Amino acid sequence: MKIFISPPNSLILRDLVKEGGHEPLTMMREIKKKVTKSGLDSPPLNVTELDPEKGLKYASNEVPSGVRGRMAVIGPMIQKADAAIIVKNAKYSFGCVGCARTNELIEYLLNQRDIPLITVEYPESEEEGRKMIKKIRNFLDDLDD
Repeated sequence: MKIFISPPNSLILRDLVKEGGHEPLTMMREIKKKVTKSGLDSPPLNVTELDPEKGLKYASNEVPSGVRGRMAVIGPMIQKADAAIIVKNAKYSFGCVGCARTNELIEYLLNQRDIPLITVEYPESEEEGRKMIKKIRNFLDDLDD
């Protein structure tokens, strides 16, 4: 199954999903596609004129351009997702989009989809971390059933 992870650039969540035998949908993989293909839109000009239009599907033209830009990448991943994992209140070092409005929009769009979804709080202790990992692993195992 394809699993959307939030924060979408979390290596920890990515590894957990892969260990669970699923395909993590991550920003890193989507950005890699953009910056490694050759052509006129290759680095450092890796944004095409179509990218802002993709973002408009998920956020109006009145929201900050950064939100639309992020959603141009994140929105299609949400549409492909068979399930999702959301870690609330994650620290920047855990993996962060860096924009509260984008994070709220991601959560809203995921909740609108009829897919399995787990939301966990970012752990504040080692014990809470173990519990969070166990919850996520159980969620991934249940997807297989």
